Amino acid sequence: MPAVHDRGGWPTDEPIDRQEHEWADWERQTQSLRTVLDQKGMMNVDELRRGIESIDPGEYESTTYFERWSASIEMNLVEKGVLTTEEIDERAAALRDRWGNPG
Repeated sequence: MPAVHDRGGWPTDEPIDRQEHEWADWERQTQSLRTVLDQKGMMNVDELRRGIESIDPGEYESTTYFERWSASIEMNLVEKGVLTTEEIDERAAALRDRWGNPG
């Protein structure tokens, strides 16, 4: 049985949404962060992929493309001891207080 991320050949009646969408600022920032981490040798695309593939199937199904990227980046940075989960949570709370919660 393939893992949740392995969609090749899975039967479905749902059409593929091929519409372009306007990127949200946080999606651009997530893309930029991944690029910077790669350029600094802190996390490569294979590590990003491993993190995404290790996301719990229920969470994987309920999150968007860049939410999965964000979760993987956080997991990798914590695993490498760059940041702690608490530090990330504190910074996220400070940003929500500053900018509000769009979700």
